Amino acid sequence: MTHAADVPNGEPQKLKTVVAASAAGTVFEWYDFFIFGLLASVMGQHFFAGSPPAAQFIFALLTFGVGFAARPLGAVVFGAIGDTKGRKGAFLVTIVMMGASTFAVGLLPDYEQIGIWAPILLVGLRIAQGFALGGEYGGAVIYVAEHSQPHKRGWNTSWVQTSAAGGLLLALMVVFLTRVLLGEEAFQAWGWRLPFLLSVFLLAIALWIRLQLEESPMFKAIKEEGSASKAPLSDAFGKWSNLKLILLALFGLMMAQGVVWYTGFFYVQVFLERQLKVDPQTINIWLLIITTFSAVLYVFFGWLSDKLGRKPVMMAGMLLAVVSFFPAFHQLAKAANPDLVAAQTTTPIVVRADPATCSVQFNPVGKTPDGRDAFSSSCDVAKSYLTNSGISYDNEIAPTGSTAQVKVGTMVLDSVDISALDAKAQKAAKDAFGAKLKAALKAAGYPDKADPAKINHLAVLAYLMVFVVAATALYGPLAAGLVEMFPTRIRYTALSVPYHVGTGFFGGFMPATAVAIVATTGNMYSGLWYPVIITSISVVVSLIFLPETKDRSIHDL
Repeated sequence: MTHAADVPNGEPQKLKTVVAASAAGTVFEWYDFFIFGLLASVMGQHFFAGSPPAAQFIFALLTFGVGFAARPLGAVVFGAIGDTKGRKGAFLVTIVMMGASTFAVGLLPDYEQIGIWAPILLVGLRIAQGFALGGEYGGAVIYVAEHSQPHKRGWNTSWVQTSAAGGLLLALMVVFLTRVLLGEEAFQAWGWRLPFLLSVFLLAIALWIRLQLEESPMFKAIKEEGSASKAPLSDAFGKWSNLKLILLALFGLMMAQGVVWYTGFFYVQVFLERQLKVDPQTINIWLLIITTFSAVLYVFFGWLSDKLGRKPVMMAGMLLAVVSFFPAFHQLAKAANPDLVAAQTTTPIVVRADPATCSVQFNPVGKTPDGRDAFSSSCDVAKSYLTNSGISYDNEIAPTGSTAQVKVGTMVLDSVDISALDAKAQKAAKDAFGAKLKAALKAAGYPDKADPAKINHLAVLAYLMVFVVAATALYGPLAAGLVEMFPTRIRYTALSVPYHVGTGFFGGFMPATAVAIVATTGNMYSGLWYPVIITSISVVVSLIFLPETKDRSIHDL
């Protein structure tokens, strides 16, 4: 009879192959997922053309988030397969599904060609991508951990963690080079499809690498023992001893990981491009630099957790995020667009309006059935212009029934109510008001875009690195910590579900939620309350309930 203690950890050379193959395949899947996030603004224009600009962008981010929402379902399905049939087979299927869905996005007709079917099909492909990725992560990290020596689990699994940086780095490079080689006009028109189509070559390479692997020795052992779970879902969720570990992983670690990581690597892109009006190519260069550094930091913090423990390293990352997000984003704005910050300080924008006439500045359709603008009150006209332009403003309550006004310093502009006008007259009235407001903003020193000559690149990179350190300190040791929390027979299912609920719902929807909060409040920093509050909850839960796991044996049957 085979016992857990007798399960081999694998020879050094074999282990290197296992780590390299698992990480390489995961790099490809992260690449597939990230290119959509990088191209959210372009995708919004092509697939949600029937909505206003601000709504287009939020819809694109929500579609990005939909892929994450599908990940928990993939985690349940592929987790059960991995715990009953084997680790290897599960993540071979996921990589094929992911690649096929990504390639199909590059061929998909846009809104002008097939109308409402374009966003419907896009959402369907994103669901397929998310479903596949739901089974990928758990399989990769468990496969590596179950081959690893106990004192090197943090180090070995951190190479799978750094695959997120590799996938993002590869996606950034492909998008950047495509933009440069084709030019921005061609890229916006059709060149955005190329990063999706090129993924088919990466799929072939990653699939070939994965086919060289053998099954996990620990899974082989429990199969031979006859102790593999026959019902991993009921074993994981139907027993309180296991369910409480799943809930602890979700609320103590994964909620924070989702929002910290996606704030530092994705929402910051939205903030720089939409609020600070920095050129997208400049943003891509910054992200290429910090992502390169992050690849090293994942491995460093994984190694450090083998020495100090998982809990102190991960909690340090969470605490850094909580205390740094607001001040660092303010300083980032000063470094990237000092003219904008100066204008906001000396000449703040105030919208004075009757609250009863103000809509939330996010409407799924943006138009009434007869083609007129859904944002038609004087308050809506004023706020929609500022929101679509990425301009921060404060709110002031005006008397009931009064016409909304926009105060630009001491200058006061009366807005216009267009609710009684037809579609053509609405557009003319909005354009006329927009031209006056644009002139007032320009006179007050509000720039149309960030001045490249005034950007402090070193300061920008320094603040971006603060976010990177927080994210990598939390994410680097995370795989080892999660593997060590759960028993072997349900490990794939029990690990995958909280991981993908945390990254999917809390992380995947983070950019869209933050942008929607900014659009609603008018304050460009208000979206940061979402990651700060979520991470603070995880800090408290982890501090009180999370055990240290680095010295635990995972060789249980």
